Amino acid sequence: MTTKLRLSGFLFLVAFLCVTHAISATSLPDFRQIVREHSPAVVKIIVAQSPSQKGLEQPGQEQIPEELRRFFEFRGAPPLERERMGMGSGFIISDDGFILTNNHVVEGADSVLVRMSDRREFVAEIVGTDPRSDLALLRIDAAGLPMLTLADNDDLEVGEWVLAIGSPFGLDYSVTAGIVSGKGRSLPTKKNENYVPFIQTDVAINPGNSGGPLFNLDGEVVGVNSQIFTRSGGSIGLSFAIPSSVASNVVEQLKNNGRVTRGWLGVTIQDVDKTLAQSFGLKRAGGALIVDISNDGPAAKAGLRSGDIIVKFDGKPIPTSADLPHVVGLVAPGSTVEVELVRDKKPQTISVKVGGLESDDSYTLSAGDVDEHRGGRLGMEVESLSPESLEHLGVSGGVVVRRVESGSIAAESGIRVDDVITLIDISPIQSVETFERAVDTLKDGGSVPLRLIRQGSSLFIALKLPD
Repeated sequence: MTTKLRLSGFLFLVAFLCVTHAISATSLPDFRQIVREHSPAVVKIIVAQSPSQKGLEQPGQEQIPEELRRFFEFRGAPPLERERMGMGSGFIISDDGFILTNNHVVEGADSVLVRMSDRREFVAEIVGTDPRSDLALLRIDAAGLPMLTLADNDDLEVGEWVLAIGSPFGLDYSVTAGIVSGKGRSLPTKKNENYVPFIQTDVAINPGNSGGPLFNLDGEVVGVNSQIFTRSGGSIGLSFAIPSSVASNVVEQLKNNGRVTRGWLGVTIQDVDKTLAQSFGLKRAGGALIVDISNDGPAAKAGLRSGDIIVKFDGKPIPTSADLPHVVGLVAPGSTVEVELVRDKKPQTISVKVGGLESDDSYTLSAGDVDEHRGGRLGMEVESLSPESLEHLGVSGGVVVRRVESGSIAAESGIRVDDVITLIDISPIQSVETFERAVDTLKDGGSVPLRLIRQGSSLFIALKLPD
C-alpha cells in the first residue's frame, strides 16, 4: 500500500510540474512570427571611408608593433593606407527604397552599401542626416520591398517586451529580446543638446546593432537602436533607442526638405528641486525653471521671464527641465502653442510662437572700477560689472562675487567666487547699491530664489536665511 501511495504521489508531482511548465511557457512571448515576418525588411549597412579623412588614424596602423611604427616614421615611409570600413544596421520604411539608420553609422562615408537578408546588395544614396537625433535617411533604387511600420510611441509602456534585430559584430540578423526599462531618458550630446527622449531597454545591443529596429509584440517599430552604456565594449543591459515618434518627424522632414528644423524657445532652463520649489512657493518640485532668455527670441517676444516655471507646454506636462527640449523640439517652427507656467507664485497661461535654434557661449567676467560691498549679512564681497562684461552677457546690470566667507549664508547656499548675481527674489540687481537694498529687505527664516550667471550659464539657487 505504501508503494502505491508513493507511486501515486510521484505521478502527481510529475503531472503538476508538467502543467506548471506549460503555464509558464504560454505566459512568455513567442517572437518567432515577428522574426519570420519582419526580418526581411532589416538590412545590413556597410560603409567605406577614405583613410585620408582628417582626424582618422590609418586603418591597420594600430596593429603594427610600436617599434616598427617608430621605424616607418623615422624612415619617412608613407603610412599604410587602405579603405576604412564600418558597418551597422537599418530597416526599410517604404516599399520604394527608403531606409532608416543612425547618423553615426554613415557619417563621413564615401559610399554606403545596403545588404538585404536575401543577399542582394544596393548602393545607397544619403537623402539626409540629422546629427541631433542621430538619424539618417537613405534610399536605394528598388521597388516592391518589404517594409516596417513606425508605431505610435506614446503607447509604449515600461515593462513591455521588445525585440531587436541587427548585425552585432557583423553577425547578420541576430535577434535579442528584453523589456522596456524606462522612457524619456535624457542623454545630452557633446554639444549639450537634448532633443531625444530615449527609450531604455535591457535588450542586448552591441556594436553593429546601431540603426536597427526595436519591435513591440505587434511587430511595429517602437524605436531605432542607437546607444549603449558599457565598460567592456559589449552589452551590460543598458541600451537606448530613439523613439519612433521622433523618427517619424525626422523622416518626414528629411523626405520633404532634406534637413530637419526644430522648435526653439530661446531659454536656458534648470530643474526645480525641493529647496527651490519652496522659495518659489510651489507645493512640490517640478517644471522647468527659466534662468535666462535670449534677446529677441520667441520666449522674450511672448513675454516669458527669467524666474518663470514652465509646468505644461502645448498641453504636455513638464515634470523636469529635461522634458522641455523633448517637447519643444517636436513642435514645428512658426506654430503658436499655449505655455502654462508659475510666475510670482501664481499660475498663468501665455501663447508663444515657436521659433528656431541658437547657441550660447561662455565668457570670463571682469569687474568694473566700482565700490565693493564687503561681508555683510550674507557673508560675501561683490563688485559691479565692467561695461564690457555687461555687453557680452546681454544684461543691464549685476554684481560679481569676489569673496565668500566660509560658513556664511552665501557659502551654505552654494554661491561661488566669480558668480554674477542678477536677481534676488523679485528684485533686479543693477549695481552694488541695489544689491545692498535687496539684501536688507530679506526676512529671516525664509528661502528666496537668487539668479546668477556661472561660467557663462545662468541658473537659480535658493538663498536660505536662518531664523
